[in-house]
Amino acid sequence: MKITTFNLNGIRSALNKGLAEWLKNHDADILCFQEIKLSETELVEHIFVELGYHCTWFPAQKKGYSGVALLSKIKPLEVKYGIGIDQYDSEGRTILASFEHFHVMSAYFPSGTTGDIRQDVKMSFLDDIYKYVHQFEKSGKPLLVCGDVNICHKEIDIHNPKSNANSSGFLPEERAWVGKFIDSGYVDCFRHKVSDPQHYTWWSYRAGARAKNLGWRIDYVFSTIDAIDKIKDAKIHAEVIFSDHCPVSVDFEF
Repeated sequence: MKITTFNLNGIRSALNKGLAEWLKNHDADILCFQEIKLSETELVEHIFVELGYHCTWFPAQKKGYSGVALLSKIKPLEVKYGIGIDQYDSEGRTILASFEHFHVMSAYFPSGTTGDIRQDVKMSFLDDIYKYVHQFEKSGKPLLVCGDVNICHKEIDIHNPKSNANSSGFLPEERAWVGKFIDSGYVDCFRHKVSDPQHYTWWSYRAGARAKNLGWRIDYVFSTIDAIDKIKDAKIHAEVIFSDHCPVSVDFEF
């Protein structure tokens, strides 16, 4: 089973650049999208239905902003929209789908790059989503948390760690949260399989950063530790250029 997460930076923009054609060949079983930036999801749903997906959408209330989606070849048994806190749910931050053998969350963590107020929102979100996901420990099924976390965990995950030591997305307290989250019973699936440097999932549009591979690894698939032996492969698809992010895929054997 292939699970792919991708911050699209606008679903219609990504479709215009060839997203649907790429998905035909990629053949993921579950797609977790972030930043769909579309409220009228009926305008694009037929494209994904034709590819064989059941579609669940959670757009932001603000038009052209944020929003997540979770598309699956298997129909979910249950879907939960948001985490029950309006401050985040109004921005379309999370969808969680339950299947027979596992749960999957598509999540778009807030960015703190626009100032102190949004950084405070981001830090509150980290606390609240930590509590939320740990509610599923008693379900007896693995939970996969997929999406744009807007944090680089370690120096290996960012091209210029020294100059970004005080940048949102690489602050010590943010990095510590990722470490705490992993230590609480999760696996960073890509790092479980790949230990090499210079693997990134986001690049600035400025100064030719992508061509120079001056990036940040901020998009993840985390799985609960009980699924660690089911992780068969993990890839970052840096060659896919439909967004300022690129897709991350993990193959599981459930």
